[in-house]
Amino acid sequence: MTAAAAAMVFVIDDDAGVRTSIQGLLKSVGLQSETFGTAQEFLRNKRQDTPSCIVLDVRLPGVNGLDFQHQLADAGIHIPIVFITGHGDIPMSVKAMKSGAVEFLTKPFRDQDLLDAIHQALDRDRAMRQQGSELAELRNCFESLTARQREVMALVVSGMLNKQIASELGTSEITVKIHRGHVMRKMQAESLAELVRMASKLEVAPGKK
Repeated sequence: MTAAAAAMVFVIDDDAGVRTSIQGLLKSVGLQSETFGTAQEFLRNKRQDTPSCIVLDVRLPGVNGLDFQHQLADAGIHIPIVFITGHGDIPMSVKAMKSGAVEFLTKPFRDQDLLDAIHQALDRDRAMRQQGSELAELRNCFESLTARQREVMALVVSGMLNKQIASELGTSEITVKIHRGHVMRKMQAESLAELVRMASKLEVAPGKK
């Protein structure tokens, strides 16, 4: 399956002609899409767990596009959005972009501009998914550590030497070395620098016991 075929574009616009036109454009470049006339229709739809983005009209019946953008964020649905509108203005576009929109296109726009924005949005979603997957794997590794190993890891990444950690924890330097070795193995860290980066992603506070 190609990257394009594995992705899904959701088009939300109350104009049936616009929905049909955009769906045809997406099909011509091998992108799958689903269309909706309202935001509520989209929310009722069961979505596949696949890289995706939303092409969203600003003016919709019921809730408008900008409010819907906030609703999605509040619900923990972080799908990149490309806004389209026939009635856009600069304050509106600034508000949308500040809230995380990928692009804000005013009708009529060029097909290529829309496709470029959609590909950018899909790339962003793939990157977010990859980061989420890596973080989940890191958390699993961290969960495998014992309470004492977590203490040692926090002190190691804070820059303390084994001798200092032994003094801090009231144990021997050899015991600290053993714990440190277990931490490196369980976290699958090749170096101290890599362990520090992992701790930063996990928000393991230096010196935390």
